[in-house]
Amino acid sequence: MRDRKDELAENLAKVERRITAACLAAGRKREEVTLIVVTKTYPASDVRILSGLGVRHVAENRDQDAAPKAAACSDLPLTWHFVGQLQTNKVRSVVGYAGLVQSVDRARLVTALSKEAVRQERELGCLVQVALDADESGRGERGGVGPGGIEELGELVARAPGLRLDGLMTVAPLTGPYAGRELAAFERLMDLSTDLRRAHPAANMVSAGMSADLEQAVAAGATHVRVGTAVLGVRPRLG
Repeated sequence: MRDRKDELAENLAKVERRITAACLAAGRKREEVTLIVVTKTYPASDVRILSGLGVRHVAENRDQDAAPKAAACSDLPLTWHFVGQLQTNKVRSVVGYAGLVQSVDRARLVTALSKEAVRQERELGCLVQVALDADESGRGERGGVGPGGIEELGELVARAPGLRLDGLMTVAPLTGPYAGRELAAFERLMDLSTDLRRAHPAANMVSAGMSADLEQAVAAGATHVRVGTAVLGVRPRLG
């Protein structure tokens, strides 16, 4: 059986080559794109190996999995990103380990995150999750706010004590006008990012693209890509 470290190193190298090639094709510098490895369903031992291989950003989408993993890896130089739909009753735990929450999509969540960040004396980076499968003011199937809600929610984050508005995140939609049109979806996100940065110039992070569509995200201008399967392998089915 192949050594897990060798397997992860090989997979990371493949993803690195893909990102580098995508940057070259888009006329971008490789350092303009940050890789976030999505470690959900995989053990802390994998996170430790990835850290040893130079990974500095990891993401999780379920607090019940992430909290013990982050605690077990608290000695490592990692930034933890929370990327799943976040219930307010999990906010206290998430603020304890996450450097960024990429799935901010409603005012009530902003209030809860702010209150907890202040209580823990932390500054928490926040991305507004954009739902491109929603109408202007609706909500997405997998969370997120419609494009028409970005400005108001962004202002709430920017004014909230303990929070820092870092930019926007999206997941390529499975339904609606952008279904199957990943490049167009990510280009739309870039346009929305441009609009947001007129009022908030520092909110320049654009998180888009996963294992299957990272090239399209890089082509559109994403600053961060979230890659899980291509690094860690196909996830086991959850019961």
